[in-house]
Amino acid sequence: MRLLIVEDEEALANLVADRLRKEKYSVDICFDGEEGSYNALLGIYDLIILDIMLPYKNGIEILKEIRNNSINSKVIMLTAKSEIDDKLLGFNEGANDYITKPFHIDEVVARVNALLRTQSVKNNILEFEDIMLDLKTCNVINKNTNEKISIINKEFQLLEYFISNPCQILSKDMIYDKVWGLDNESFSNNLEAYLSFIRKKLKLIGSNVTIKSVRNLGYKMEVLDEGIK
Repeated sequence: MRLLIVEDEEALANLVADRLRKEKYSVDICFDGEEGSYNALLGIYDLIILDIMLPYKNGIEILKEIRNNSINSKVIMLTAKSEIDDKLLGFNEGANDYITKPFHIDEVVARVNALLRTQSVKNNILEFEDIMLDLKTCNVINKNTNEKISIINKEFQLLEYFISNPCQILSKDMIYDKVWGLDNESFSNNLEAYLSFIRKKLKLIGSNVTIKSVRNLGYKMEVLDEGIK
């Protein structure tokens, strides 16, 4: 799972990031509100740790932008402020949790694990039209026939991303950021090959779902027209 930390105290941000990476999370860091807002609005993060007091743009503004853009990343507000009004404001704008500085690093890890575990339990199965993706077994299943096929590694990550964003055009940059990571300098030339493998596997289980190329824009998961299977 991919996490974003938006925190202007670099030492603190790096400390939290290093600890979360030990938990096997993929973590990106932004040190100001402007960069944090840009990355948060990419919609590629499962959870965002967001400080309130930031240069250029504060955390509440970023939180509003996240929710106004219908991005469902979990958000933990991280701040030195402890007044109840600040907490209520954060929750009212869509925060999922709130941690006040100073804090113990293990508390942050526990809160992150709890939020993502809750999400994981609810979303063990991702569904779109006639397919289900089992996040535990890495099987993609035709709901109508119960035919299934295994899908792993990059194919699994790609299919998970598309099912989570059905009928939306996902640009190549968005896909690279989500699946290969923001720090990936050499974009994979194998994206179309991976998508071709996914299409073939969906066809093998008799699904009417496919991933189509949208010229000059990216790719979109949608339902095949009747008779085109």
